[in-house]
Amino acid sequence: MTSSVNGRVLDEDMDNQIVQAVCVEDGIGLVSGSIGMSDFSDEILLSILVYVSTSDLVNNVSRTCRKLHTLCYDKTLLTTVTLSEEYTADDGAIRQVLKHLSNHVQSLSLSGCYWLSGSTIDRLIRCRSLVRLDLSGCRVTSLRLSRLLSSLPLLRSLAFDVSPGFDSAQLSGEARDSLSRLSELRQTVLTPSYGVVPCCSGLFSLQLQLDIPDVTREGTSMSCQLMMGQSSVPHYQQLEEFTARLAPGEVNQTLLLLYLAVFSVRVPERLRSFLVSVPGPNPAHWPAASSLAHSLVQHGDLEALQLPRSWLDATSLGRVLLSNAPKHLNFSRCPTLRQTVIQSLTGTGVRDSTRLVSLNLSGIGHTSSYPECSRARGEEELVAEAMSRLVIGCPNLSHLNLLHTHYHHDNTHTPGLEANTHLCTSLAKLTHLRSLALPACALSDGSHTPSPSPSPSSLLLGLRKPSRVGLQTYRPGSEDSLPREGTSGLGTLLAGCPCLEVLELTGPGFISALPRLEPCARVCVDQRTCVNAGGVGDTHVAALRGFRGLRRLTLAGLPGVLKGTGLVQVAEHCRDLRALSLANLGSLKTWNYSAALLDTLRNCTQLTQLRLEQPYLVCNGAFWEALSCCSRLRRLCLISRNGTFHPAAVVTFMECCRDVMVCHMFLGGTLVACRTLQKTLLDR
Repeated sequence: MTSSVNGRVLDEDMDNQIVQAVCVEDGIGLVSGSIGMSDFSDEILLSILVYVSTSDLVNNVSRTCRKLHTLCYDKTLLTTVTLSEEYTADDGAIRQVLKHLSNHVQSLSLSGCYWLSGSTIDRLIRCRSLVRLDLSGCRVTSLRLSRLLSSLPLLRSLAFDVSPGFDSAQLSGEARDSLSRLSELRQTVLTPSYGVVPCCSGLFSLQLQLDIPDVTREGTSMSCQLMMGQSSVPHYQQLEEFTARLAPGEVNQTLLLLYLAVFSVRVPERLRSFLVSVPGPNPAHWPAASSLAHSLVQHGDLEALQLPRSWLDATSLGRVLLSNAPKHLNFSRCPTLRQTVIQSLTGTGVRDSTRLVSLNLSGIGHTSSYPECSRARGEEELVAEAMSRLVIGCPNLSHLNLLHTHYHHDNTHTPGLEANTHLCTSLAKLTHLRSLALPACALSDGSHTPSPSPSPSSLLLGLRKPSRVGLQTYRPGSEDSLPREGTSGLGTLLAGCPCLEVLELTGPGFISALPRLEPCARVCVDQRTCVNAGGVGDTHVAALRGFRGLRRLTLAGLPGVLKGTGLVQVAEHCRDLRALSLANLGSLKTWNYSAALLDTLRNCTQLTQLRLEQPYLVCNGAFWEALSCCSRLRRLCLISRNGTFHPAAVVTFMECCRDVMVCHMFLGGTLVACRTLQKTLLDR
C-alpha cells in the first residue's frame, strides 16, 4: 500500500515497518536509499512513542512488529498514564487498556471519565502497583471504593467524588488500613459528608472541592445537621497542605467550618500551605482564625496563604507576614488588608519578599502615601509609586493578578514628587513574569485628545455625527511594526516581559452572566466604564501579538473594540495560543466583531479552549465552519442571552472536532431545540 505525502512516497512493507524513500542529490543525478523504523535507536523511537496515546500504544502500535511491541510496554511509557484524555475511547476500549496496564502502571488518571461503567472501574483491582489514582468525575460507590482500596496496598494518593448515598461505614477494615497510609487526598464533595477524611490519619496534603447545592432537585433544602453528631471527625496530625475551594451556597460554608472544627483545638504544627477560597461578599466567620495566625507566626515556615476577607485582621496578618517568607499569597477582594499588604511587601514586613513568586491583589486596591495623590484617587485605584516599590521588593514574581482595580496614568508632574512612572513600565522589570491579569485602563497612556469645540453658529449643531474620541481602529495593513500611538506603556511591557504566557485584560465593572464559582448577579447591559478603559481598543489588542509565546488570552468588558481586527493579528502571530476567552467586546447591542472572530478562529489551529460571552451571538453555519478549523478543541462555552444557533451546523462541527469533551451553550434557543440537539449529540 502506498500513499504520497508532500512528494515523498511512504511504503508499508511485509513487516509492517514504514520505509521512507530518501533522495539525495549528488550533482549528477538522484541517489535513492531507504531508512526503516527498525533502523532507529530505541531512544529515538521512545521519544516518538511518548506522543502516542496510551490506547493506541497497547491496542494498535504494539501489534505492528516485535520491536515496537517491546517498546510500547517500556516502563517509561506505561508507568504514568492519563486516560482522561482518551475521550474518543469507549468503555470497552478503556477496559482493554486497563487489562494491558495491570502490571506496569503506577500513576493512573481517569479524571472526567464519567461514562465508565462499574465493571470497568473494577478492573483497577488488578493494578496492584498503583501509587497514585485519580477517579474524580467517575461514578464510584462506597462499596466499590472499599473493594478497590482493599486491593491497592501501595496507594498513597487518591482523588474521587463523594456522591449522594456515600456511606463511610461500608468501608472494610482493609480499605481503612489503605486510607490510613494515604499521604495525599483530593476529595470533591457533592453531598454533606466527611467522605473518607476521618480515616486518613497520615495525610500530608488535603484538597477539598465543596460543590453542594442549597436546594435539591426535588426542591428540599440541603442541611448539614446529620454530620453534627458524627464521632469520626478529621484530626490532621501530619497535615502540611490544606486547600478548600467552595462553590456558592451556605451549605458549603457550613460544611467547611465542620472540616476545620479541629483547628480550634489544635493547629497542625507542620502546616505550610493554607488556601481557602469562599465566593460571595459575606463569608462565614471562622472562630479559629486567630489560632491559625498564632501557629503560623510561631513556626515561620509558611509557603502559601489565601483566606476569606473576614478571617484575619490587619494586625494578625502583619505578624504572619513578618515571621514568614511565603512563595504564594492571595488577598483577592480583601480591601481592608490593603495597607498592611502593600506596606509589608514594599518594606521590611516580610522576612524575605524575594521568595514570592505568585501574588493575587485582585480587588484589593490601595491609596497613595502622599495626601495630595490620595485626594485625587479613589480607594480602588492603583498608585504607580506603590506598585514600583512592590516590583523592587518582589523581583521574582511569576504570577501577578491586579484585576478589579483601576489605574489612571497621570502625565502631569506634581511639584515635590518624582515624575510619574507608567504601571506597565514598572511591571516590565519583572523579567520572570509568566502570568499577568490587569485592568484594561492600565494599558492606556492617559493622554486624551480634547474634542474640538463646535462653532456656535453652525446650523448643523446637534445633527452632525461627532467623531469618536480616544478610540483607534487598528488597520491590518501595518504589520511591519507594532502600533505605538497610545500604546507606549504596553510597548514597554512587551519589551520587558517577552515570555508572558497568560494574559487577562478586564474592563472595570465587568460582570459575567455566568461567573465561575461565584454567585450569579444581574448584569446591566449598559455598563459604565472609566474613560481610560474605554480608550483601549483594536490598536491595543493588535499590539498583544508581540507576546509570541502567549498560550492563554482573556479579554472582557472592552467597549473600545470596534471591529476586532486586532484579534486576527494575535491569532496569526501567537501560534501557540491554547485558550481564548472573549466577553462583552465592543457594543453590547450588537456583535460588531463577528467577521474578525471567524478569521481569528481559522488561524487558531492549536486552540483547545474557547469561551465566548456576548448578549447577541449569531452562531450560524459560517461560525461553526470557522470553529471546525480548531481541530484540537476540547472545551467550548457560549453564553448569550439573546443568541441564536444552527442545530445542524453544531452536529457537523462535533463530527469534525472529535476531541470536544465539554460543550456548554447558554443561548436563546427553545427548550425543545436544546433537548433535540442534546439527544442527537448523545446518540452519536
